[in-house]
Amino acid sequence: MSDVTVEAMEGKVVTNQLPTGAIVGESPLHHSDLASIAEKGPQQGGVHFHERKLKGLLTLRCTPSVEQLSLIESLLGVALPMQPLTSVTADAISVRWMSPDEWLIIVDGEQAFELETRFQEKFSGHYALVNISGGTTIFEVSGSHVVDMLKKSTPVDLHASEFPVGKVVSTVFAKSGATICRLADEKFELVVRRSFADYLWLWIQDASREYGLVVKA
Repeated sequence: MSDVTVEAMEGKVVTNQLPTGAIVGESPLHHSDLASIAEKGPQQGGVHFHERKLKGLLTLRCTPSVEQLSLIESLLGVALPMQPLTSVTADAISVRWMSPDEWLIIVDGEQAFELETRFQEKFSGHYALVNISGGTTIFEVSGSHVVDMLKKSTPVDLHASEFPVGKVVSTVFAKSGATICRLADEKFELVVRRSFADYLWLWIQDASREYGLVVKA
C-alpha cells in the first residue's frame, strides 16, 4: 500500500503511489534479508547478484512523429532507441526498446511520478504512459560465470557477437519471463514480474551453485 496523491490535468489523472514515512516500501525479496546475506555470506564467486529494488518503471506506447521524438527526448533527457532490441542509458535513466511502438523507461523510484506528470502536461496526441513499478523488480547479475548461469535459464544466444552490450530482449527465463539487457561484458539486468521474483531468486541460487554466488547489497 502507499499514500496516494492524485493530480488531474484536463481530464488526465496521474497517481503518485510512492510509499511515505508512515508506509514502508518493500521489494518482493525483502523477506530474504539480502543485506545480511551480502554482509555475512560469501565474498567471492563467479556470479554476483543484486536486487535494484523499488525502481520506477513506466511503459510508453506511441508512434511518434519527428516533432514528438524531439519532445520526448527533451522530457526524458535521452533519445528514444528506435532500432529493434536496443537501449540507451544516461545518468539516472534507461530506456529499452520493447517493440516498434513500445519502450520501457527505468528511473529512480521517486522520479516516476514527476516524469509521468511532465508527460501529461506537455505531450499530446495518441499515446499511453503507464506506471508499472509496483508489479516488477530488477535483478542485476554479473561476474565471470554469469553467462554460464544464464545459459541454464534462457534459450537466448548470449555470445557477445549476438548479444552485445546494450541489447535488450524479452524472453523465457527459467520457465517464467524476463526482459534482459546486457549492461557490460559480464553484467546483465533482468526486469521480472514481482509475483515471480522469489521463484527466480531461488532459481538463480541453484543455477549459480557450481560457480559460487555473491550477494551484493
